[in-house]
Amino acid sequence: MKPLEKLFHITTNHHAEMVDITTEIEDWIVEAGVKDAMLIVSSLHTTAGITVNENADPDVKTDFLMRLDEIYPWHHRKDRHAEGNTAAHLKTSTVGHAQTLVVSNGELVLGTWQGIYFCEFDGPRNRKFHVKMVS
Repeated sequence: MKPLEKLFHITTNHHAEMVDITTEIEDWIVEAGVKDAMLIVSSLHTTAGITVNENADPDVKTDFLMRLDEIYPWHHRKDRHAEGNTAAHLKTSTVGHAQTLVVSNGELVLGTWQGIYFCEFDGPRNRKFHVKMVS
């Protein structure tokens, strides 16, 4: 079977936010009709990442972003990057730009409380993420 892939577009609304993209990806898996595959989800940006985390309690996202801000404050007197978004680059490198997941029997394999998040660290912006399935 030929690998399947799709480019998704997302508009973020805040300077920093975590957008749950799980349902979008699950719907595409069903549409594609793939039963068993490895799934790779990648952000196409140096200031936005992809993570898997809890999707039940919204305070987890708030705490996650707050702690990243504590580690990587937006303004640091020693930053030299001319655009002024060094913190966003560091957050993306920490979170990672991609996640690899499993599709089994036509369903995304996630734990009870897990969801896939697009992590915006320098928004709001129009963004893209790429998903590829290899069976």
